[in-house]
Amino acid sequence: MNSFQNLLLLQNLYRLKALGFEYSDSFLINQKSFNKKSNNLDELTKDISTCHLCDLSKSRSQSMSGYGNTNADLMIIDYTVSLTEDSSNKYYCGRSGEMLKNMIENVLSLKIEDIYFTHAIKCKPLNSNLPSNSEWDSCKDYLFSQIEFIKPKIIVTLGKEAYAKVTSENENFQNVRGHVIDFKSYKLIPVYHPNHLLRNPDDKKIAYNDLKTIKSYL
Repeated sequence: MNSFQNLLLLQNLYRLKALGFEYSDSFLINQKSFNKKSNNLDELTKDISTCHLCDLSKSRSQSMSGYGNTNADLMIIDYTVSLTEDSSNKYYCGRSGEMLKNMIENVLSLKIEDIYFTHAIKCKPLNSNLPSNSEWDSCKDYLFSQIEFIKPKIIVTLGKEAYAKVTSENENFQNVRGHVIDFKSYKLIPVYHPNHLLRNPDDKKIAYNDLKTIKSYL
């Protein structure tokens, strides 16, 4: 901002003060989140639990950083925290969570403790709405830092929203689903979300084949 702009801003502030308005010095919420990255995963988890960078912090019961093996070869990323997950503070909740658990245990032959499961958006959305772009902007550094700390062999995104946010790609989900994609220094495989499979059981065979692809890379 140049000196002329500073002068105009100062004049406006004095004018507002003369009209009776009051203002205070600026401050930062979660200053560390703006200025300094976490040094390790434990520190990052603490930062997520105390985050107030967006309005979702006002309606959540808690933020949910992630669950599982912090040295996992497989990292699964859902888009948002569900109402059931938020209210119970548990992962793999409800019919969707149970289906995901079965996919991991019965097809991938892993335990849920063997993988790392997290969300792109760490809090449940307001009124079950999709999160806004600004809410994603507040959360994305947390997710990408988690990926850097865990360094999985494979990243799996659940559903088109998670894929679009993580990769910043808006192409047709059907064109990428089940494909092995180079993402930074990782392999990323988008798959159907369990909620989609509950609504469209005919797609379970497709999901099964996608899981076999994932297993072949582990």
